[in-house]
Amino acid sequence: MRLIHPVTSDDVDIARAYAYPGGRCVRLNMVASADGGTWLEGLSGGLSGKGDRRVFGVLRGLADVVLAGAATVRAEGYRPARPRESWRALREGRPAAPPVAVVTRGLDLDLTSPLFTETEPDARTIVITCDAAPRERRQEAARHADVIVAGSERVDLALAIKELAGRGLGKVLCEGGPKINAQLAAAGLVDELCLTLSPMLIGGDAARVLDGPGSLARLRLVHVLEEDGFLFTRYARAS
Repeated sequence: MRLIHPVTSDDVDIARAYAYPGGRCVRLNMVASADGGTWLEGLSGGLSGKGDRRVFGVLRGLADVVLAGAATVRAEGYRPARPRESWRALREGRPAAPPVAVVTRGLDLDLTSPLFTETEPDARTIVITCDAAPRERRQEAARHADVIVAGSERVDLALAIKELAGRGLGKVLCEGGPKINAQLAAAGLVDELCLTLSPMLIGGDAARVLDGPGSLARLRLVHVLEEDGFLFTRYARAS
């Protein structure tokens, strides 16, 4: 066992610590309480802190695309990722900010929200759906976003990830929620988990990082960082 000493933002190059491996990679990024809950009063923000927000920003800057389920997009009020000066070196040769890709079977999305109306031309929001989605809603979505149809009765996440990679979006940052995390894990698509543990006990009925059918994936620890009682862990899928 090793004692992990407290660190400050000056001690660690966060971008280097979280650099993507070569090739395609699907990374989950979540924050959870010490007792495993992933939201407080319905939102993840209550579990976060200054360090977590800093890591969150760097992870977005490193990613080709930010993936999220429709329920998370609605609950968290998603907006487009905005370019940051600190991302300039991280995103050399790529758009200044990553697009957001929303996974939805029913297309129950507010297409008049900023996520669809305030995007940059080179980072247009992507909607990932399936053939069973209502045709009229799919046509309407195509007027506001790039649409990927993956699967027949439900979204085929393996096909969706392949389609994203075909667009040059191979470094995927999935921000949840727990249901889509579970679906990705069940399909064997999770390569990394970046989990922030918040120094809080919350009880209640908040879901865990994975909320769905059981699936077993063994992970290896890449690093643990600590700041203000928060633990910032990075795990990779074990060989």
